[in-house]
Amino acid sequence: MAGHSKWANIKRQKAVVDGKKAQIFARLSREMIVAARQGLPDPNANFQLRSAIEKAKAAGIPNENIERAIAKGSGQWGQDSDRWESIRYEGYGPGGVAVLIGAFTDNRHRTAAEVRFAFTKQNGNLGELGCVGWMFDQKGVLTLAPIEDEEQLLNALLEADAETYEMVEADEEMLVEVFCGGDRLEQVAQSLKTQGYTVREAELRWIPNNLVEVTDPDQARKLLKLIDVLEDLDDIQSVTANFDMNMDLLSAVIA
Repeated sequence: MAGHSKWANIKRQKAVVDGKKAQIFARLSREMIVAARQGLPDPNANFQLRSAIEKAKAAGIPNENIERAIAKGSGQWGQDSDRWESIRYEGYGPGGVAVLIGAFTDNRHRTAAEVRFAFTKQNGNLGELGCVGWMFDQKGVLTLAPIEDEEQLLNALLEADAETYEMVEADEEMLVEVFCGGDRLEQVAQSLKTQGYTVREAELRWIPNNLVEVTDPDQARKLLKLIDVLEDLDDIQSVTANFDMNMDLLSAVIA
């Protein structure tokens, strides 16, 4: 598994431990607002919105907050939603690692300035759109609850026309991440649900198609610090980087 995937799993657990619930609520609320604005406000007819709602419920967001976010996105709650837009930033971290950032912002000038400052402070460079995007493929990723029979899962994935899968440890559980073409996310999710699997999360994710091996501890610290700083920015929804790092180094750096 790529180093950033390991780091992302640790970050997910750390976010719970650190009590960053308000920040998580805000990000998921923005995701629902944008999904409702870009498609129908009905989750039964809008897979992106339905997926965002499922993530929000899993994070413990109250139903009234979910309903308010959908109302904002559909224009039933003032004009606040008109300002929100989805935007992508690209750049290079320490050692030339490619970094791809997804954001929902109501002020692109403010967000760009914050992202640029984060890169500069950690010896990176914010680039132009497209400078590293070609190094990533957008895939559909579904997170399944723990399974009992891996062979049965393989048969289910063949029937669903998924591409591959990985076992991922998170919160002391061994979950399954299933990968498929980005345009097939809804179909694969529905197929797996029909076959009895619990889909905890379904999302589009940028996956690197080549990896940069990080072996220097100083570079590793700066790189993980950059990801930390970016992920802590209010408008940032996701950060993906194309690095690999062995677990010994990763553990030493975050100790």
